[in-house]
Amino acid sequence: MRKTKMQFSLGSENIITVLLLVAGAILPFFLSTYRVSIFSYFFTSAILGLSISFIWGYTGIFSFGQAAFFGIGGYTYGILSKLFDNNALTPVALVAGVALAAAVAAILAWFMFYGGINDVFVGLITMCFTIALSTFLGQTAGSEWKIGDVSLGGFNGITKIPTLYFGSYKCDKVTFYYVTFLILAAIYIALLLLKKTKAGYSLLAIRENRTRSELFGYNVPKIQVIVFTIGGAIAGIAGVLYAAWGNYITPSNLDLSASTLVVVLVAAGGRKNPTAALIFTIAYSIIANTLSSSGSQYALVILGLILILVILFVPNGIITAAFDGIDSAWRKFTGKKTESEGGETA
Repeated sequence: MRKTKMQFSLGSENIITVLLLVAGAILPFFLSTYRVSIFSYFFTSAILGLSISFIWGYTGIFSFGQAAFFGIGGYTYGILSKLFDNNALTPVALVAGVALAAAVAAILAWFMFYGGINDVFVGLITMCFTIALSTFLGQTAGSEWKIGDVSLGGFNGITKIPTLYFGSYKCDKVTFYYVTFLILAAIYIALLLLKKTKAGYSLLAIRENRTRSELFGYNVPKIQVIVFTIGGAIAGIAGVLYAAWGNYITPSNLDLSASTLVVVLVAAGGRKNPTAALIFTIAYSIIANTLSSSGSQYALVILGLILILVILFVPNGIITAAFDGIDSAWRKFTGKKTESEGGETA
C-alpha cells in the first residue's frame, strides 16, 4: 500500500495562531488587573464569534440566534447561582446554563432542518426567536416575574450574580481571565483541528452543496442539528462567562442588535476562518471599548462605515484576505508552497 506523505508548512495563519496563544497566556504579566479583567469580557465576545464561525463558516447555517443562546446561558447561570445561595455550586449553574442553551438550540434546529428549512429562512426564524425572547425578558419587570426569590428584572435584568467559584476558591480578576482564556483557546483549537478531520470535511461539503452531500450518503438534517446544537452550547458558554464576569445580564445582551453585530464582525473578519473571526472580534471589542470610554460617538459611526466597506469590497473577510496576501507574497519570494495553497477555497 502506498503511503501518502503529509506536508506541513508554517503559513501566516499558523504563525499568528501560535502568537495569539502565547500572547493570551502572558498578557496578565504586562497589564493592570483592571485591563486584564476587561480582556476577559473581550474573550466572551470572541467565544460568541467562534460559535458563528462554526455554524455559518463551516456548515453554511446563517443564524441570528446566537445572542439568544448567549442570553439563555447567562440568565440560567444567574438564576441558578442566586437560587443555590452557595457559591461552591456555581460550576453546576455553569453546566446547567450551557446545557439549556444547547437544548433550546437542538429543539429549534430539529424543527427547522427536519422541516426542510434552510438558507435565508433559518436567518428569519432565528431572528424572530431572538426578538421574541428579548422582548419577553424586557417585559418581566413586575414582582410576579420571579423564579424562587430571583427576579428577572425586566430591562434591568438580573444583578448581583455571583462569579465562578471552585470549591471555596473565587475565580476573580486574573484567575477568571485564565479560565476564560483556556475555554476560548480550547474551542478555538478544536475548531482548527476539526477542519482537518473527516467530520470537518463533511461540514464543509454541506456548506458548499447540501444536495450533493445527501447524494453521497450524508444525513444532512442530522448533521445540521448537531452543529446548531454545539453552536448553541458555545454561545451559552459565552453567556455564562459574561454573567459571571459582569455579575449581571440584561435583555440588551441578547437582542437583535447584539445578534447582528456578532454576525457582521465574523463576516468582516472572515467567517470561514476561525482565526480571522477571533482576531477581528477581539480587535473590534478593543477599539469599541476605547472609543466608548472616550465618549466619541462619531468615531463609532466611522467604525461602522468601515465595517460596511470591508464587507462590500472584501467579501471573504479582511483578515482572511490579509492571510492570503501574506502567503502569496511569501510564495513569490521563496518559491515554496504554504499550507493555504491547495487547501480550502475561501
